[in-house]
Amino acid sequence: MVSPATATRVVARRSRTQAVPATRYDRRLAEILTHATEVFCKKGYEGASMRELSRASGMSLAGLYYYFESKERLLYLIQKHTFTTIVQRLKSRLQGVTDSEERIRIFILNHLEYFLANQAAMKVLSHEAEVLKNGFAAEVAAIKREYYRVCVGLLDDLKRERGLQFSSRIAVLSLFGMMNWIYTWHNPRVDADACAIAREMGDVFLRGVTAGDKRGR
Repeated sequence: MVSPATATRVVARRSRTQAVPATRYDRRLAEILTHATEVFCKKGYEGASMRELSRASGMSLAGLYYYFESKERLLYLIQKHTFTTIVQRLKSRLQGVTDSEERIRIFILNHLEYFLANQAAMKVLSHEAEVLKNGFAAEVAAIKREYYRVCVGLLDDLKRERGLQFSSRIAVLSLFGMMNWIYTWHNPRVDADACAIAREMGDVFLRGVTAGDKRGR
């Protein structure tokens, strides 16, 4: 069995190589979304104007409207990019890992690393979660459901492996409750980094859900 500390270090090494946008358009889009995220974070979605988003991105107002017909589309792209990136990174990290506990620890580390590295985006996603409507909302909700189902699957695997009885739904929602608000309290001057926090959160969470494990881990 791989120790929690070893598993965390291995996953951290895997995450250091970040995929970079492949084309000039992708790079420019990423820049615009970063600037838009900062504006939404400071002003709030309702308080931000397309003119402010234009100034922040360095794109003309006409150009911004040409590519993004509304600020709702910008918010949609921020949410889609964020959740898609988290899911893709997670799936990549889980490849080749078979130990059920280690896979859950990878899930926790992947989540916390991204949240702490993208705190403005996390604030926007948390505060503006209900803004998107119709097709935009449905597409983002589908990605969120996929992410939730992946986590449920990881917990179900642990239950089968150890003969545990608990609600995967309650466990998963409790885990998200632990992780999702880290941007509101994490202070890099006094708090540990993502790897250390993921290890401690993993210990707390796994001790709870494996309390009935007859092997007394």
